[in-house]
Amino acid sequence: MMSLRNLSYLLATVPGLAAIFGNITGGYWSLTAVVFSLVVLGGLEWITGSDTNNAHSSSRDSFPEAVLLLLVLIQTGVWVSLAWGLYSGILSGSWRFWAAVSSGVAGGAGGIVPAHELIHKASALKRWLGKYLLTSCGNVYFYIHHLRIHHRYVGTENDAATARKNESLYAFVLRTMRGQFSEAWQSEAGMLSRKGIGSWSLQNQVLRNLLWQAVIIGSVLWVFGMAGLLVWLTYAVTAHVLLEYVNYIEHYGLHREEADRVNEQHSWNSDSRISRYLLVDLSRHADHHYYASKPFHTLQTYGNAPTLPGGYAALLLPALVPPLWKALVHPRLDEWEKNMERIKP
Repeated sequence: MMSLRNLSYLLATVPGLAAIFGNITGGYWSLTAVVFSLVVLGGLEWITGSDTNNAHSSSRDSFPEAVLLLLVLIQTGVWVSLAWGLYSGILSGSWRFWAAVSSGVAGGAGGIVPAHELIHKASALKRWLGKYLLTSCGNVYFYIHHLRIHHRYVGTENDAATARKNESLYAFVLRTMRGQFSEAWQSEAGMLSRKGIGSWSLQNQVLRNLLWQAVIIGSVLWVFGMAGLLVWLTYAVTAHVLLEYVNYIEHYGLHREEADRVNEQHSWNSDSRISRYLLVDLSRHADHHYYASKPFHTLQTYGNAPTLPGGYAALLLPALVPPLWKALVHPRLDEWEKNMERIKP
């Protein structure tokens, strides 16, 4: 019998389907994914509570893997439907902007999130699909930075994707995008240098990603002109801001010494029902960093892990208002700091 946990992961398909519907319908419907993902779900998170059940299916269960592949298809449908909406004239005027934002919201939730899961897979095909999803959202650095740098240096000054205490979301987004790109480039250049290959070789994955983005941008300009390019950039920027918002709340203020093994204390956890299933258990982030190779549907919750005061959708508005964010999170962060001092050897 199909488990309820497995079926609940189908919630992850809704933002993409909502964006596709808005892109092929136009008008006010262009707002569908934005309203559903950020307003409806954000409100529901405050009242639907948490699911701390650790029961899960086998790591070899095929249904969660099928959900990831379904999300690849849906994300493809998002940007294809956005292009069709522009080409056909269904999307016009200011609705092109809102369609781009809706598609970017879907790209962040249903594109980059499953890409994050896929790039951790042993299968070369699944890793390629993860790279494809990142490319479809305009990302050039995440694959390298997340696997080689973020997981190794999380919580330290050497990880641009870790938000510092008292750092606002706005300051973090600007710092982390530059930092992650720079660190990913340096990682690739260093690896190639050890092989006697120059950093500007096409074997540099970051450079190849940049060239792919140049091809996409050139194609968009050729077919849709400057208006189409603005739509693409709005879509990509929205997806990236959501990605970095997630990075922000996952590690905000948590720090460790580089010599200390990463464990469940170094990532914020959330068992919000909606965030768990909308983002294929990304919110069980403490276990993901503790055991990075675990499939998402086997991730556990830990009673001693630092816990966010809400789910990912519910915390977006507080994160945009720094005093409100600090009022919600700093009491928990202060308690975490005191606990880490107590257990320090």
